[in-house]
Parts: sequence; structure tokens; C-alpha cells
Amino acid sequence: MLRAPLLTAAGRPGAARLRVGLRPPAGRAALIPALGLGLLAALLFSTTFVANRSIHLGGGAWEWTASLRYLMMLPLLAAVVAWRGGVAPVAAALRAQPRAWLGWSTIGFGLFYAPMAFAVTAGPAWLLAGTWQITIVAGLLLAPLLYRDERAVVPRRALAAALVVLAGVALMQAVHAASVGPHALLAGVLPVLVAAFAYPAGNRRTMELAGGRLDTWQRILAMTVASLPFWLALALAGLMRSGVPGDAQLAQSALVAVAGGILATTLFFAATDRVRRHPERLAAVEATQSGEVVFAAGLEALVLGGALPSGLAWAGIALVVGGIGANVVADRSG
Repeated sequence: MLRAPLLTAAGRPGAARLRVGLRPPAGRAALIPALGLGLLAALLFSTTFVANRSIHLGGGAWEWTASLRYLMMLPLLAAVVAWRGGVAPVAAALRAQPRAWLGWSTIGFGLFYAPMAFAVTAGPAWLLAGTWQITIVAGLLLAPLLYRDERAVVPRRALAAALVVLAGVALMQAVHAASVGPHALLAGVLPVLVAAFAYPAGNRRTMELAGGRLDTWQRILAMTVASLPFWLALALAGLMRSGVPGDAQLAQSALVAVAGGILATTLFFAATDRVRRHPERLAAVEATQSGEVVFAAGLEALVLGGALPSGLAWAGIALVVGGIGANVVADRSG
């Protein structure tokens, strides 16, 4: 259960109705529930890969695929935060540091999701989900650039465990890689590499901007509002290139907005916020996103008729699970 004190307007009736990921528990007791939240977020995130692939196969424009997620998220997030009485702190935070919020939100949301939406035009969901696991190492490598305190280090044990996860991901992809042409591989890999570095950078920096004054819901709302100029510009580009989106794209984008944009993002941000002062534990939580490969492969087979993982792929799954477990063991022995 996610619990935390609520940041609300004074005297607001029903202020304690919903409590999600505000004040994380301290110490190692926070790691196991944070890992659980991270895995649940990975399951919900995996629906994004499959839904976006389905949209592309149905002829939907990638610009609309990307922008609709956040344009649809905005009113839903605003309603939730308003119901909980927390809009005022969001507005105050944006007014206090508008350029910082604009920049890091555009990086964390815009340069994350727009390349991911483009990459789906070049390959299947499993390929994107597998390449996306580079974000596990990216978060570690970015630490010296993002922090000026004890977190400005690359934890060696966490990095070693993350490399085990990535080895498992590579093994899972090995059977499929031969069937993907070099153009599709390049077009699918490079945009995801950009996204893989942009997402942890935006997440970690906006955690610092929030500084404990905004809860998870409020921080996501602040990032969505701050990145709105990017999404409006991308939507305009989609309108000029392909016209208005069809009903099927609107429906699937709504699913992505709720499952991936709100639920998964909220769970993942809440998980990382619980361990944000501990580099190795933060790396362990970020490593749970490797589960997206497993979930995406299963969902793609179920929904789009893709092939199930082979025996070699299952060996890769074992490495992925082992890498996550190694992160937990490393933290307990540290």
C-alpha cells in the first residue's frame, strides 16, 4: 500500500482520500516495496509498446501517437490533483523555476516518448522493449553529471548487476535480431537510445526540483504542463503531415495515456522516490524496467499474434531476473 502525508490546501474537505507515493519510507525497508512497484509499472509500461505498435500497423501517425498520450493525460492528472487539493503547490513550483521545469520536463517526457513513438515504426514491440533496457545503465552513467553530492558516483556493484540484466536482454533478442534488417535496426535503436538517457535524466532532475514539496501525482502534472509546448508543436506537425487521428488511434492512445502515462508513470516515480537518496537502491528499482521485455513479448504474442520467446530467450529472462536479484543482494550486503 502506498502511503504518504498529503500536500493539500488548508481545510480542504476529504483531503485524505487518496495517498500515493508522497513521503517514502526511509532505509532498506523501502527497497522491496519499491521493487514491487517498479515491476508493476513495467507491466503497465509494456502495454505502451504493444499499443503503439498496433497503432502503427493500423496506419496511425507517430506524431499523434506521442502527443495524444500527454494531451489526454493532462486533464486526467489535473482532475486527480485538484480532487486531492494539490494544484496550488504545482502552480507555485512552476512559477518558482519555470525554465528548469520546462527544460527537464521536455527532456524527461518529450525526448523520451517522441523518439519511442517514432521507433515503433521500424520494429516490433519486443525490439523496442529490449533496446529500452539501456536506460538501466544510462541512469547509472548519468549520476556524475546530474548530482553534486554523494550520489555523483557510479555504483560498481549496481553497474555489474545492470550489465547482467542487459546481457539477458541481448540473449533474448539474439534469435530475432537476424530477421531484422540493418535499416530497421538502426531506425529502431537510435531513437530509443535517446529516450533511454532522456527519461532517467528528466526523472531524477525533476525529483530534485520537486524537493519533497510535490508528491508523485503533482510532479507528473508539473512535468506534463511544462512539456505542453513540445506536445502541441508535435501535434501540429502530425496534423500537417497526416490530418486528424482516427477513432482507433484515439481509443488506443487513451489506453496508453491511462495505463502507461498515468498508472505506470505514477508507480515508477513513486518507486524511485522511495530510494532516491541511495544510488544503488535507485539503480535496483530502475532495473525492474527490464521486466518490460518479458511482458511485451507475452502481450505482443497474445494481442498481435507475435511469436512467443524461444528457449534461448527464456535463458535471457533468467539473466534478467538474476540481475535484479543481484541488485537486492548487493544492497543488503552494502
